[in-house]
Amino acid sequence: MPITDWPADERPREKLLARGATSLSDAELLAIFLRVGLPGKSAVDLARELLHRFGSLTQLFNATQADFTQIAGMGNAKFAQLQAVLEMSRRALQEALRQPTALNQPADVRNYLRLWLGGETRETFGVLFLDTQHRLLAAEVLFRGTLNHAEVHPRELARRALALNAAALIVAHNHPSGMAEPSAADISLTTHLSRALALIDIRLLDHFVVTPSEALSLAERGHLSQ
Repeated sequence: MPITDWPADERPREKLLARGATSLSDAELLAIFLRVGLPGKSAVDLARELLHRFGSLTQLFNATQADFTQIAGMGNAKFAQLQAVLEMSRRALQEALRQPTALNQPADVRNYLRLWLGGETRETFGVLFLDTQHRLLAAEVLFRGTLNHAEVHPRELARRALALNAAALIVAHNHPSGMAEPSAADISLTTHLSRALALIDIRLLDHFVVTPSEALSLAERGHLSQ
């Protein structure tokens, strides 16, 4: 049955307008993005198939163009639309991090890091450069590595921080394995970077280990002296 034949209060778009986006399931939200289904299949049915195929919204968002466009009805145009939605989300969160009270909302930092680094297929080391009020100056990927290792050079990190006149940093790297638990090497690197940056009067506020679904704080784990 097409969605237009459903009771009005069960249609995803009308339900969102009446009750808010949080009232919708993942499949219903995705159906609004898809707009239409396929012959004999509603947009909600198609959304459910996509979620089953990829496992979750997060995995769908991180799908490659080749994998995404293999699905019937999901062409290059729809892939481009999805990427545009994700990039708008990243930019909106980045704008939030530029506000004076950004670090009072740690969820914004975590969400941004997950969207920024969580989908990387190689270990990637990114840095949030902050001013004296801990507002975002820049977000940059400095190092990329292999599936399970990225070589981080403290001297290059310090040089870039000085060039941007940063007063503090938040660093993050992803674990492509999907497991956010920090390794002994991650903990050692955090200590080393904190000490090296302190020599040039730059504070390391946190080091996050990121997956598509989690951003784990080493500071909260007690691995970074404040």
